Amino acid sequence: MFLSELAPLVQELSQKPVAFMGGFVSGLLGLSLDQKPVSDWLKQYGDYQPPSAPPPPPSDFKSIRIE
Repeated sequence: MFLSELAPLVQELSQKPVAFMGGFVSGLLGLSLDQKPVSDWLKQYGDYQPPSAPPPPPSDFKSIRIE
């Protein structure tokens, strides 16, 4: 049971070991993945994609007045 929960972790580690260990170490050290040195390193050695901005609200958005 415990080994089946670790299977996705081992799979990611075996597919991208450098990116996985970089993310793991930055998590242990409390570093943000969006900070410049960490994000540059992950872009160079891993498949890091910076988070995208949320889409704007639709143009036909109607406000509702609540009394």
